Amino acid sequence: MRITHLAAAAALALGAGLAALPAAGAQDMIVEKKTFELPSFTTVSGRTVKGVKVGWEAYGKLNEAKDNVVLITHFFSGTSHAAGKYTPGDKAPGYWDAIIGPGKAIDTNKYYVVASDTLANLSPKDPTVVTTGPASINPDTGKPYGLDFPLVTIKDFVNVQKALLESLGITRLKAVVGASMGALQAYEWAASYPDMVERIIPVIGAPTADAYLIGWLSLWAQPILDDPNWNKGDYYGKEPPVAGLKTALKLVTLHANAAEWADRTFGRALADEAKNPFVAVENKFKIETALDQAATARANVADANHFLYLVKASQSAAVDPAKITVPTMLLYSPTDQVFLADSVRAQFALIKNARLKVSKTIAGPYGHLNGVLEIRRVASDITQFLDHDMTKPWVIR
Repeated sequence: MRITHLAAAAALALGAGLAALPAAGAQDMIVEKKTFELPSFTTVSGRTVKGVKVGWEAYGKLNEAKDNVVLITHFFSGTSHAAGKYTPGDKAPGYWDAIIGPGKAIDTNKYYVVASDTLANLSPKDPTVVTTGPASINPDTGKPYGLDFPLVTIKDFVNVQKALLESLGITRLKAVVGASMGALQAYEWAASYPDMVERIIPVIGAPTADAYLIGWLSLWAQPILDDPNWNKGDYYGKEPPVAGLKTALKLVTLHANAAEWADRTFGRALADEAKNPFVAVENKFKIETALDQAATARANVADANHFLYLVKASQSAAVDPAKITVPTMLLYSPTDQVFLADSVRAQFALIKNARLKVSKTIAGPYGHLNGVLEIRRVASDITQFLDHDMTKPWVIR
């Protein structure tokens, strides 16, 4: 069974760390996970959280002027691990290692690249993730927050990132680059802090979560809500809603892919040639068992409440494209079933005031996931946009 292809294709949807992709060569960057702490943080809703922590990584060197910074914002189930390896023995590097590193599209010989975990990151059980969210201990009670943790928005993610950067003395960003939910953050940066951001590169995402996406996000969440073990979010120290979480993760994985990927990878092959799916209900096709196995592995480090909070955060995205004034390069997938290409293009067309805006498609068989698995295809475009003098006309090389 070609489970490895599913693991790779599920990297964006399930944050699987691209374990199935070929490991990079001897020049792997070795990176360190760091922790940023805020004594307190007030959310957009006005709620205050004590002792906020998020993990972060950096690649390259900060220059003396502190103006060579590229911020990477991660996707729904991603983490700050965008490039490099924690140890030489790691099976695979970070999810965008193809474009981040010495001599690559986002060249760490020139740029200081910063990436951070979001609040309520999907994977609080992953030892490489640092995040404050519903599974964290409320210092006032000594127990996990559960649903007492305030709902957070895309702008809350951005505000924590801003605090992290300012703690490093960084007040200007060369660019904000992010895929999917990371694209939502890139647009939010441009709308909320245009004087701090020189340019943005949103990948497979639009400024606003439209009705179609809001509806799909609701469907992603429903299996968790329907699991009796969810117990209105009060399951810490009890039996967690694993079944609902696994089903939710399976749904996200398939939605983030494309028919071409499914047909090419699995076709109508059976999981077990001796067990015809039309003889017994429990007999399955290969794609079904592959989805099961990927979701089971991912659920081991994920948290159901965190999943629900990220759904709400993604639904909160509502940047008015007309408020985007910074140069913008949109990279999108024509076969995307999460952020539909027609909606992405329509919203991009509403950006009226940017000093420069340009779009480019990312081809490939993976639908939404082309934004991670096929990002090499647009590496030269990313380089050109980052290097471009915004006072001069845009010429495609």
